[in-house]
Amino acid sequence: MEEVFISHTSLLFTLPAKNNCYMKYWRETLAVAQRILIELLRRRRSLVFWSIFPISVLLLNGLIFAERGKMSMAHAFENSVPSTLVGSALFFSCLGGTVATVVAEREQRTLKRLFMSPLSGTSYFLGIFLAHSCIGMGQTLLLYTIAAFWGAEFKGSLFLGGAIIFLSIISYVGVGFILGTQLARRTEDVNALVGAFGVPLLILGGAFLPTALFPKTLLDIADFNPIYHMNEALLGVSAKGDNLSVMGSHFWFLVGFAILMLGGGWLSYQRMLMVERRL
Repeated sequence: MEEVFISHTSLLFTLPAKNNCYMKYWRETLAVAQRILIELLRRRRSLVFWSIFPISVLLLNGLIFAERGKMSMAHAFENSVPSTLVGSALFFSCLGGTVATVVAEREQRTLKRLFMSPLSGTSYFLGIFLAHSCIGMGQTLLLYTIAAFWGAEFKGSLFLGGAIIFLSIISYVGVGFILGTQLARRTEDVNALVGAFGVPLLILGGAFLPTALFPKTLLDIADFNPIYHMNEALLGVSAKGDNLSVMGSHFWFLVGFAILMLGGGWLSYQRMLMVERRL
């Protein structure tokens, strides 16, 4: 009886400690994300450009679809929103933004100050991820609002569409951590790095040209391109109303890739911390 009392007593003391630990991570994660978002709001020029770029691409794609496909503007925007969101908005904000954030933090010696503060490295990693997730979701709402103004509708499951968008954000942020921690050393490297790795994948993924125009050889290569699966999965759900049984191969490829990139981004981040501690 005494042993049972002791075990329950120890449990009562360990549960609040664990809850306090989780709350500590949550508060720190929110603080890091809030700092990044506040800095973005202060740099209004960057915020405006991150809004103008996907909007302009959406309008161009919608007009091209409407003219060449002989379809209504509503139908044209329904087909152009997914590729614009994946290829223009999320790619440059979540992947390019993550690379730029990591490189800037290293140049500004923020990580050095991190080691002397109670802020944990896990919270810092999650904070960057949360901040760019908020940016990506904001761009998603912006593009679909503009498309809805022209009469476009989201025809599939909102839950499944949100899951595809969230997996795309995870994938881009994970790749951004890998590139930002392992290959980029200065701010000047960001544009060259994103352009060298990203633009060919965007074209091959159908972000700028419909995949229906691709020859079979390019389609076979595109099967290994995660942007292709993001585009096809979101296009199927958003414009065609496909369910998981129809576009399951694209969705599960994206699930596996997101998990792989999240793990790779975390390992790359930990390796960067080890290097920064020795410098």
